[in-house]
Amino acid sequence: MAATDAEPTAAPARARLRFGVLALVLGLAVGILAVDQIAKWFVVGNLQEGVSVPVIGELVQFHFVRNPGAAFSLGIGATWIFAIIALAVAVVIVVFARRIRSLAWATVLGMLLGGTIGNLADRLFREPGFGQGHVIDFIQLWGFPAIFNVADIAITFSVVLLVILTLMGLGIDGVRARRRDAEPAPGASGGEGDDA
Repeated sequence: MAATDAEPTAAPARARLRFGVLALVLGLAVGILAVDQIAKWFVVGNLQEGVSVPVIGELVQFHFVRNPGAAFSLGIGATWIFAIIALAVAVVIVVFARRIRSLAWATVLGMLLGGTIGNLADRLFREPGFGQGHVIDFIQLWGFPAIFNVADIAITFSVVLLVILTLMGLGIDGVRARRRDAEPAPGASGGEGDDA
């Protein structure tokens, strides 16, 4: 009886969770994309390429460069490949977003989607041409060997969080691996006392 009474309330709760998760993914992605593109617009319009501008002394500087490659300027000359990879990642995230039931995983995929689209927009629409555009990088940290942007920060944090969630055993459905393994298989005999 208790299980039957719970079913009508469980369905709206699942629908609300699904909507909340999708809203979080989309909200984060749009927010990160907007901040990334506004920052790049400011950099292109106000900073001189190749010149360092101290923000917090030498610890944090703005140093405007156009990056035709990937992280650490790897893969220069294969910009169109990175554009295709980024597009594929974005499509996979959108497809997977419908299966997420965890706010933590929604955060991971929202950050990853926003960062991926941010850099993809550069590759598609910036000079020297469609699919071969150079990514605008401008954040330089003292002692760090690469210059990066807001999209790169979002991607990096999402990957770190993804590793943490994976090590914790939390699936995209919000269930920990140990709890999932302990649950009886559907149709397993448990007798009348399973409701307790």
